Amino acid sequence: MEAHGGLDRWNKVKAIKVAASITGAIWFVKGKGDSLKNVVLTAETRNERLTVDFTGQNKRAIFEPNRILIETLNGTLIEARDNPEKSFEGQQRETPWDDIDVAYFVGEALWTYLNTPFLYTHDGFDTEEIQSIQVEGETWRRLKVNFPDNVRSHTKEQISCFGPDGLLRRHDYTVDILGGATGLNYASDYREVDGIIVPTKRRVYAYEGDYQIVKEPLLVAIDMGAITLL
Repeated sequence: MEAHGGLDRWNKVKAIKVAASITGAIWFVKGKGDSLKNVVLTAETRNERLTVDFTGQNKRAIFEPNRILIETLNGTLIEARDNPEKSFEGQQRETPWDDIDVAYFVGEALWTYLNTPFLYTHDGFDTEEIQSIQVEGETWRRLKVNFPDNVRSHTKEQISCFGPDGLLRRHDYTVDILGGATGLNYASDYREVDGIIVPTKRRVYAYEGDYQIVKEPLLVAIDMGAITLL
């Protein structure tokens, strides 16, 4: 917590707003290509809520665990779905996503990423340090995190790997709504934003066996521009 700016500072933050480009192979597999190449994300810190503004499209998606809204910037409803996670039941790898599917996946993913590691101090999270690993000459300490049932994220059990400086290096998980697809989410290019240290670059790859990276294809790339704490 201290390496990322400290819990006292974070507790004064109500939301984090990020201009981002989110690309990678997964969006093409799901028929959405570059639909997230120019977005503004606003992740609340106290409630699981994330807003995606699609720059230049007069469109906004609002993610909450049990409801997705897509509306115009003046609040006119375009479409909505209750219990959006249920839509993924029975989907296959090549099943195309609609806009609400995209909003749900981005919501559960980016809300988790943007609130990590401070998220782990919330009620209901269970954490345990597990065996460290050696990666490219560094010792990475690993924290196994069990998410509470009321929080929507990739899966219930996830692992965060921290470098000698205490900063998140990698986030390891599987993705329930993708049939247990694996993910190694590398965090880098840290920037200090009003007292909080934020990784502005993320690269997500699949893994096999004992966390052995599969370098092709690059599943998800997240590059962050302007970041504001609200």
